[in-house]
Amino acid sequence: MFSQSTYLNRRKTLQSKLGKGLILLLGNEESGMNYRDNVYPFRQDSTFIYYFGIDQASLTAVIDLDNDREIIFGDELTIDDIVWTGPKEALAEKAAKVGVNEVKPAAAVGSFLKDALSRGQRIHFLPPYRGEHYLKLQEWLHVNPSEAAQKASVDLIKAVVSMRSYKTEEEVAELEKAVNTSVDMHLSFMRDTRAGMTEKAIAGRLQSMAIAQGGDISYPVILTVNGEILHTHARDLALRDGQMALCDAGAETAMHYCGDLTRTIPVGKAFTSIQKEMYEIVLNAQESAIAACKPGVLFKDIHKLASTKLVEGMKQVGVVKGDVAEAIEHDVHTLFFQCGLGHMMGLDVHDMENLGEQYVGYTDDLQKGTTFGWKSLRLGRALEPGFIITVEPGLYLIPTLIDRWKAENKLSQFIDYEKLELFRDFTGIRIEDNLLITENGNRILGKELAKSVKDVEALRG
Repeated sequence: MFSQSTYLNRRKTLQSKLGKGLILLLGNEESGMNYRDNVYPFRQDSTFIYYFGIDQASLTAVIDLDNDREIIFGDELTIDDIVWTGPKEALAEKAAKVGVNEVKPAAAVGSFLKDALSRGQRIHFLPPYRGEHYLKLQEWLHVNPSEAAQKASVDLIKAVVSMRSYKTEEEVAELEKAVNTSVDMHLSFMRDTRAGMTEKAIAGRLQSMAIAQGGDISYPVILTVNGEILHTHARDLALRDGQMALCDAGAETAMHYCGDLTRTIPVGKAFTSIQKEMYEIVLNAQESAIAACKPGVLFKDIHKLASTKLVEGMKQVGVVKGDVAEAIEHDVHTLFFQCGLGHMMGLDVHDMENLGEQYVGYTDDLQKGTTFGWKSLRLGRALEPGFIITVEPGLYLIPTLIDRWKAENKLSQFIDYEKLELFRDFTGIRIEDNLLITENGNRILGKELAKSVKDVEALRG
């Protein structure tokens, strides 16, 4: 938890942006895995954490702008609870630490909101993303679950995005802590991975490192020899010499700030010649994209730059032919690079994604693309100081996609399908770092992590 003044100032700023009405922030509940009391690890809603800082289940917060009240609704532990959990800090004490002096029982929130509605107050709420959120909005505000996302307050969404997008020094320090733990996880992956190990065993070791630092992983570990499958998770599959292993993993601190890194390594001691050539293509695209990241530059244009570098590389290996710029205009790159170059990062690994990508990654004057490849670009807007972003280009040779394009003879003026057949089983490569956008450019967060072919292979010795 940050200092009391941090949360007081955040809420004061939020109030000034909304002006009037009532802000309703829903905390998360515990959720049973297979019965009520055997629960998944609890994760508080990130916007609730941002403004109220309390990492506890079954809470609701209200900021009554019209009557200058801030209330946390939740229950203190009973003796029956304490038998199982032991004594814990009272909710009222936690609330006082974040500058909230009014705490009411959880059951009181319904009647409180009913009274607000009867007075004609506008109640601002964010788009729900969990089952209990939909049910609470239906019970308290009579919002049909099928309409809840559409009835969310755009004013509140924009106000939250306008604050959470810009990381303060204390947030950057916490994010750096997350990235440093993520670096340690990746160093373990790069040094210790050997043929015969299973993807699950390696991923489990990495998660234990995140837990040991007081937090957990910020998303399920992606650790695979099938790097062309963008978000496949670790399986009980043994690694073999000659393969590449891709690890996309990040730690989350105890305060829930995230890291998100990717490295790709040879399972043996060295890349094969074609693996090395393809790896250098991705690395060149990433380094070119990072160099272009500075205030005022559209991230959409940086995505296009990275895509251009990837297509230039694929032309060098003989898969792409013709004019590269023209090929990019026809979206040839989406055969090899189907996802976006990066995204915002903070309290969520895809920061604020539940609030809507159009509000977070774009602006009223810049709409998100809808075509294949471009629709997966979560961030397109101009970069600004204080943004934390990922930069993660990749090459993904997906046999099903290759077969579909080849069957249609799609963009054959740019693609040598006979040459492409030689790469259909290549799999995929991704390289990812986390950047802070500064006044004059950017800074890569965290300790240095090997990514050149020479440095990666030195760790494999």
